[in-house]
Amino acid sequence: QNQLELHNLKAFERRLTEYIHCLQPATGRWRMLLIVVSVCTATGAWNWLIDPETQKVSFFTSLWNHPFFTISCITLIGLFFAGIHKRVVAPSIIAARCRTVLAEYNMSCDDTGKLILKPRPHVQ
Repeated sequence: QNQLELHNLKAFERRLTEYIHCLQPATGRWRMLLIVVSVCTATGAWNWLIDPETQKVSFFTSLWNHPFFTISCITLIGLFFAGIHKRVVAPSIIAARCRTVLAEYNMSCDDTGKLILKPRPHVQ
């Protein structure tokens, strides 16, 4: 009985670590994309704000005069609507949900998916 339980725990841990490990490359790419688009948006916003023409023309004309900012801002908004904020933290979300379920069994896991066995509470 204990051998089977240990085997099942090891199999679960292997599968969890494998799944979290497989998410890492995609998560890294999403993070890099978010960083690049955020820096582009910030740079474009700075150029847009320091341009003296921005205050003299209408809002839409000023956006038209600064296509780099406009495109990067629209891209950033589109990425958030597409759920990039969830994709950049996907492994953390999986680990947190597993911790919630594992807490019922006096277990937890780290951010890589390795199981942490907690001591059983002593019943008196």
